[in-house]
Amino acid sequence: MLRDNDEIMRAIELLARLPGLGPRSAQRIVLHLLRHRESRLEPLAEALSALAGAVRACSVCGNFDTADPCRICSGARRRNDLICVVKDVADLWALERAGVFHGRYHVTGGLLSPLDGVTPEDLRIPQLVGRVRSEGVQEVILALDATVEGQTTAHYIADALAGTDVKVSHLAHGMPVGGELEYLDDGTIAAAFRARR
Repeated sequence: MLRDNDEIMRAIELLARLPGLGPRSAQRIVLHLLRHRESRLEPLAEALSALAGAVRACSVCGNFDTADPCRICSGARRRNDLICVVKDVADLWALERAGVFHGRYHVTGGLLSPLDGVTPEDLRIPQLVGRVRSEGVQEVILALDATVEGQTTAHYIADALAGTDVKVSHLAHGMPVGGELEYLDDGTIAAAFRARR
C-alpha cells in the first residue's frame, strides 16, 4: 500500500539520503510531519522553499548566506588581516559558535583525497591565494581536520602561500577539554605531547 503512494515514498527516499538518517528514520519523520501538517509540515515546506530561493554561497569565502558577500565578509568589526581556512561551512559555523575567531574565513569545499578523486583543482585554494595577495592578509590559520587528508591539504595550502609574506599557522592538536587520558587514542596523546606548553 505504501509503495503505491508516490508522494510519500518520494519524501521518505529524499529524507533517507540526509546524513544520519536511514529509511526507517525517514519514514518516522514523514509520519510525524503528516500527523502535524499545520504545525510542522507546512512551516517546514515554506522554510525549505525560502531557503532554496534565498540562500547562496558567498563569492568571497564560500559561507552560506542570503547576502553576497556574506555578513561575515562584509562585517565591519571583523579583522581583515586574518583568514581562517576551513573544510566546509559546518566547520565555519562551529568556530563562530565558539566565538574565538574574529577575522574572516575561507571555505575550501573539501580536502585533498587522491583516493576519492579530489584534487587541488576541485578546491577553492587558488581563490585563497588570490585573497591573500589582494586583501593585505597577515596570517592564515589552517583549521583543517587532523586526518591524513586534512594534513595533506594543509601542506598543499602552505606550499601555495610560500611565495607570499603571510604567516601560516595551524590549530593545536591534543587532549580535548574534559578528556580523560585513558580514553584517548595514541595519535591524540602523541599530538598532545608534541604541542605541550
